[in-house]
Amino acid sequence: MRAYWYDNQAGDQRLPHDSGRSVDPQYLSNLGVLYYHLSDEEDVNKLASERSYKNRDVITVSPEKMGDIYEEKVKSFFHEHLHEDEEIRYIRDGAGFFDVRSEGDEWVRIFLEKDDLIVGFLWCDEYTGLIWG
Repeated sequence: MRAYWYDNQAGDQRLPHDSGRSVDPQYLSNLGVLYYHLSDEEDVNKLASERSYKNRDVITVSPEKMGDIYEEKVKSFFHEHLHEDEEIRYIRDGAGFFDVRSEGDEWVRIFLEKDDLIVGFLWCDEYTGLIWG
């Protein structure tokens, strides 16, 4: 996992947009985003159970798996929206970006790779993962 301030430059939002300013995991926690690195799916199941999650989806976000709807779906991720329920994002393969708004109204970009997991009111790029809510 790597978190940093989004650079707010114009261009493809699927690119890193790394400002070069890192964000400490403790700051993410202050924003309500918790980070874990879990290679065993049973540990993820336990976390979901502890947080009383009842729903679970497995999705693959990629042009190969989504076909013609990929571009349209990815564009929809970039329209700011609030998840009303806390969710887990667990990366099983690939990598993805998740963006969260800071207390100061700036964007923090979180880059996740295989076995990275975040919990919070959360977005994404290209990954295969499990979603609980």
